[in-house]
Amino acid sequence: MQPDKLVRMANQIADFFKAQGQTSAPAEIADHLVKFWDPRMRRDILAYVDQGGAGLDPLARQAMELLPRKS
Repeated sequence: MQPDKLVRMANQIADFFKAQGQTSAPAEIADHLVKFWDPRMRRDILAYVDQGGAGLDPLARQAMELLPRKS
């Protein structure tokens, strides 16, 4: 999937969870991504973050740090 689409989707999820506050929102976003995103989508967005992650909402970026990474 194209990085711009993944960024847009991650930012929409972050917008939804912003009401949870900066303390809870990143974990809620990460949980949503684990539950509802295909593993390939998570792998691609993490690779994008590793390349700088331009355009990601700060809460979405924090959530990416909580996602499990395969060794």
